[in-house]
Amino acid sequence: MGETALGGMSRHGFDEAHRQAFAIASRKLLGADLAQLCRRSAAALRNENGRQSISLSYLGRECRVQLPDIIVSSASGEPLSPRDMLLILHYLVTADGSPLTGKPVTFRELPEGGIYYPTFVKRSVKPLLDRFADRPEALVATAESIGGLKAETGDFSFRILAFPRVPVTVTLWLGDEELPAEGNILFDSSVTGYLSTEDITVLCEILAWKLSRSV
Repeated sequence: MGETALGGMSRHGFDEAHRQAFAIASRKLLGADLAQLCRRSAAALRNENGRQSISLSYLGRECRVQLPDIIVSSASGEPLSPRDMLLILHYLVTADGSPLTGKPVTFRELPEGGIYYPTFVKRSVKPLLDRFADRPEALVATAESIGGLKAETGDFSFRILAFPRVPVTVTLWLGDEELPAEGNILFDSSVTGYLSTEDITVLCEILAWKLSRSV
């Protein structure tokens, strides 16, 4: 039996599901009006030596999607995981150009957020609390290394553009003798025009992993 992966799915099954999802997103990208797609996602369409590519920022890194072979890479050469690559494609093909509203929403307020909420907390909020509850100042300092800016919510918080039109705000509240530390992740209400709730779950998990790993 294959190695167990997410949700009890075997590693082989997980890899196959990822390959299928990547193939579907690739077909959508190749069939899209690229100029319009880039306007909606705030990405840049480039043409170098007769080859097209799409450039965009992702969690503090400049990334590129080469066309038509759909090779996703970071400009710095830092490796991207398969989940990073799929998330980038999903952002590009989902983006509808919705303007930021300035209205923050919680994960529970997203479509089917209640269904994904336990997974969201377990893989995103809890790791941040485990890592930073006793040294919250390190959260903001670490976030700055990937392009995050200090925010004014909670006791310690930062805001980062995960994608050009997907701001994410991470907040920690300090605990005391009676109450434990708490954390939350907020989004602009326009986020559903750029990523599905499932993709937002994956994005926050990747962000939490990057922050925890950087300390």
